[in-house]
Amino acid sequence: MFIKKIAILGGTGFVGRSLCNRLADKGYETRVLTRNREYNREELILLPGLQLIQTDIYNQDKLNEHLADCDAVINLIGILNERGNRGKGFNKTHVEVAEKILAACEHNNIKRILQMSALNADEKNGASYYLRTKGKAESILHNNSSHINVTSFRPSVIFGPGDSFFNRFAMLLRLTPIAFPLACYNSKFAPVYILDVVEMMVRSINSSDSYDKCYQLCGPKTYTLQELVQYTADTLGIWRKIIPLNDLLSRLQAMVFNFVPSKPFSTDNYLSAKTDSACSVHDLARYGIVARSIESIVPTYLKQESYRSSYTRFRSGARR
Repeated sequence: MFIKKIAILGGTGFVGRSLCNRLADKGYETRVLTRNREYNREELILLPGLQLIQTDIYNQDKLNEHLADCDAVINLIGILNERGNRGKGFNKTHVEVAEKILAACEHNNIKRILQMSALNADEKNGASYYLRTKGKAESILHNNSSHINVTSFRPSVIFGPGDSFFNRFAMLLRLTPIAFPLACYNSKFAPVYILDVVEMMVRSINSSDSYDKCYQLCGPKTYTLQELVQYTADTLGIWRKIIPLNDLLSRLQAMVFNFVPSKPFSTDNYLSAKTDSACSVHDLARYGIVARSIESIVPTYLKQESYRSSYTRFRSGARR
């Protein structure tokens, strides 16, 4: 299978921008479908071989048209929270998009799909709407009857310049005087560097060994959420008393934050955090990728973040 042109959905987001840069470096042509071309054009328009097209990906005819001459599709579209609380937003963003991508690939005889999923994605047993709909999207794509080769990537929390994890906690720590109440403090994460994730995806594109695989992507070390928040405060050089909340208070905090604009924490986040986001296998090593640690990367960008830039990225991520 010779892949030259790749359509990317979600290519204007945090992972997408880094992926587009790496694909351009490797000489691929890319077609990024976005709902707001002008908002994203400055960061992507100058990349060689990249087309930035404004469209409605939920319109099947338009999606079929834009994928017509592509050899592969990468789906990076995902949300951590929905506007409501009943799963409809997750289903629309994760499941419906997967169905439409599959239909467009079948229509255009495209035989390669790369899917961004999540650790613990499970259609039947996922603890949250997020995890169940991510799992269902995987099932839809991997169980296709059109001999389309699918690879899914299941990262833990992804970090890097502009991330919505360390930058978000940095902003919240700055805004919270003295004491910082922390829900789900004992949940475990193995943060993985964005460029390691991107490199894994790029190396998988033309690898037949990756067909029908779900890869787990983690960094070299697992931390509790409390350890990660404390590390963020230490890196910023600020002191805060981190107060671990028990399960009941964590749930109550999530219920209150369900109604806060931009949802910094939600009931669905709380339910997702009930399952540790750590890898049982380290699949980055399959492609010779040595996972980089938070200690080697995070200080290079977190210390340079101003309050204003952190707040802007937080609001931008919430709108997406």
